[in-house]
Amino acid sequence: MIRVLVVDDSVTTRAMLIAILQTDPGISVVGQAVDGMDAFAQTQTLKPDLITMDIRMPGMDGLEATRRILENCPTPIVIVSAAIEAPDLRISFNALKAGALDVVEKPVGQTHKDYESIRDRLLSAVKVMSGVKVIRRRASAPGPLTFAPPEHPLKRALSVVAIGSSTGGPAVLNTILRSIPADFSLPIVIVQHMTIGFMKGLVDWLSAECKLPLTLVEAPLTIRPGHVYFAPDTRHLEFLSRGMLAPVDGPQVSYVKPSATVLFNSVARIYGPEAVGVVLTGMGDDGAIGLKAMRDRGAVTLAQDARSCVVYGMPKVAVELGAVEQSLGLEAIVRNLIDLGRHGGPTR
Repeated sequence: MIRVLVVDDSVTTRAMLIAILQTDPGISVVGQAVDGMDAFAQTQTLKPDLITMDIRMPGMDGLEATRRILENCPTPIVIVSAAIEAPDLRISFNALKAGALDVVEKPVGQTHKDYESIRDRLLSAVKVMSGVKVIRRRASAPGPLTFAPPEHPLKRALSVVAIGSSTGGPAVLNTILRSIPADFSLPIVIVQHMTIGFMKGLVDWLSAECKLPLTLVEAPLTIRPGHVYFAPDTRHLEFLSRGMLAPVDGPQVSYVKPSATVLFNSVARIYGPEAVGVVLTGMGDDGAIGLKAMRDRGAVTLAQDARSCVVYGMPKVAVELGAVEQSLGLEAIVRNLIDLGRHGGPTR
């Protein structure tokens, strides 16, 4: 049984969340809190398996409550946010940076056309994230990574970096992208699994701290050195030809869309040894088969190691498949990416 604490200052929203959660026989709502301070106190007393956290509340908001809970009594937290409100999105992604595991859209009334899909995503997030072991967080978040060049840099002529990530990915991408200098010479293409409706907010949030231009790819485009491109949240992203990137329709791959494997397969086919593939933290096995295709074609292939992952799922499968050249901590991944971007240089 998954024991859940529901946090929201609205009586109506709390009632709706509780009603949805109680439709699943494997979930038990053990408490409800009206603000962040109440959530912090009840977490210490009830020790729930998971918390659904509102963002905008009087007094202590959801961001500060997330920070305090993860500093003092680490518990999986799913942020429940209004997807269309930009201020809420910014706070929600800061909560992910602070250690919350996922963000889902706040439920709407049962007569709303999207009610069933929003309900199902909430239930899925609660069941999946309740099993994640979260760690105690430091009181202050670290700044951009700073370090010396890698001892054994992976120097070679390169044209593109492709990255796949899922659970825990937004915070890791924030760390990576804000650490990469403005003179980085390679285009970076990213597939991040995200709840529908939140992808643009993620790109906007990352743009605020990143030195490189970020683009959400919604139509075919020509990639440029030193630019970062993100898959949309409802379509795959792949290279149609050298330098030409496009969102494409198609079935789910590894139960997800967009899929990192779709992107990686196209990179392997078009760029071969001129590419870098990276699999970051995440649940499931997406990206593993595509990364293996990249390695078989001579690409540099990296995976985030178990110690630094929020969820060692996608990287673990990639390692077991023989797709990974090196498993590295987050700092080492960034060190190598920066070195490759400075010395590799696009070959086209």
